[in-house]
Amino acid sequence: MTGKKKGNKPGIRRVGRTLAFQVLFGTCFAHAENPADIETQFATNPLVQEQESETAREFAHELVLGVDAHLAELDKAIEANSQHWKIERIAVVELTVLRLSLYEMLFTDIPVKAAINEAIELSKAFGDDKSRSFVNGILDGAAKSMKK
Repeated sequence: MTGKKKGNKPGIRRVGRTLAFQVLFGTCFAHAENPADIETQFATNPLVQEQESETAREFAHELVLGVDAHLAELDKAIEANSQHWKIERIAVVELTVLRLSLYEMLFTDIPVKAAINEAIELSKAFGDDKSRSFVNGILDGAAKSMKK
């Protein structure tokens, strides 16, 4: 028997990460005049309500709250590693993937390579043909900066 906790399988984390991406993506379109707080947006998201795995929901919740709490720092890191790209010019899918992955790279114990690989998978699933290389390039630059 392994020492891993039940529900801590990579599949559950991927489901949670995908759910976090979907919630964060949706928050980009919240009404500016009457924005709901991140907790309300998470709790009322239909994808969260439909998710059967409590572990996946909890992991997604941690990621969403973490990205929200560190948004300014994450955007600064994205701009620092995206040559000639301002945040406003980056497509919402790629921006959301980058924020989520950089949060994992900078503020969690998830290995950098794993965070980058998961970001590439998200960009393949939700982005266009160029998303993968764009996301990989920025995250690779951020990973190199972290080593310095």
